Amino acid sequence: MIEYENLGKANQQFFDEYSNVFQQIVKSGWYILGEKVKQFEYEFSKYCDTRFCCGTANGLDALILSLKAFQFEPGDEVIVPSNTYIATILAIVHSGLKPILVEPDIQTYNIDANKIAEKISPRTKAILVVHLYGKVCEMDKIMTIANMYSLKVIEDCAQSHGASFKGVKAGNFGHFGAFSFYPTKNLGALGDAGAITTNDNELYNIVNMLRNYGSKIKYQNELVGYNSRLDELQAAFLIVKLGQLDLLTQHKRKLAELYSEGLKSEFIKPGMHPDHYDVYHIYNIRHDERDRLRDHLLKKGVKTEIHYPIAPNKQQAMKGILDEQLTPIAEEIHRTTLSLPISFFHTEDDIEKVIKAANEF
Repeated sequence: MIEYENLGKANQQFFDEYSNVFQQIVKSGWYILGEKVKQFEYEFSKYCDTRFCCGTANGLDALILSLKAFQFEPGDEVIVPSNTYIATILAIVHSGLKPILVEPDIQTYNIDANKIAEKISPRTKAILVVHLYGKVCEMDKIMTIANMYSLKVIEDCAQSHGASFKGVKAGNFGHFGAFSFYPTKNLGALGDAGAITTNDNELYNIVNMLRNYGSKIKYQNELVGYNSRLDELQAAFLIVKLGQLDLLTQHKRKLAELYSEGLKSEFIKPGMHPDHYDVYHIYNIRHDERDRLRDHLLKKGVKTEIHYPIAPNKQQAMKGILDEQLTPIAEEIHRTTLSLPISFFHTEDDIEKVIKAANEF
């Protein structure tokens, strides 16, 4: 059986280093906002080519704190892609703001920059883009629109660690980049973890306080803050993996290349363009008979996933929030998309077997 993911296998090469840093952290007696967090924030900001990085408890919090930093008025509108994972929508809702859905480009699955302007109203305050599956959005067009209408831009970079567009890395375009280090991500922790990147000193100081009870100096609270801190242990694990991230990404890109070259043309495969350096957090294909294809692959010994089976506006939780917004393109993507195995532990031979099984459908 070719598993879709196995985090034990994916992290096996790091076990010895994880064990060493675990012992270091436990013996140090300092577990929250210590030297390892500072080190990771420094190293990750350098990796992303940003000036600042602020560790958070998870990726959802990174999005919420980014939105909260601007002190928008309740009910202000935030533009967001209609096919994103629901966490992006939840961040807007939990911030007291109104999500305005914009359909994706059917070729890239990212927000269609040509459809943003028509959704802008006097209440629009921000664009929350999502670099889905490991491909950065067309940020030159998006930033032009944002500047034209004086909108804030937040990048949901949960799936795009190290991805770039025209040589600029994710998390570097907008006012904030919000990252998740959920264990399945290309840069995954061994638990929940997240971070915010920015090039703005003032905004960095705000989110740095917001994540820690609104405090910069202990027991002095300047803002109505939260408790959302990257802990020392996860920071230490992330430092270990960050040093190998580019090599891991190169491996996934090689596996993606095998898929793109080997799969039959009847499968709709991810588009590739020289402006984009894709990191393939997910390698998704589309097929009109997705569910039958998935069953076929399982019978052939290949496990797959669906990212994602239900469009956000069709979720029960979004009734009265999103359900009146029509999203036919997003729904078509959700109906037909299928994610194929592409983990760090998969070999080229594994992928050739997946390709053979798929091509027999």
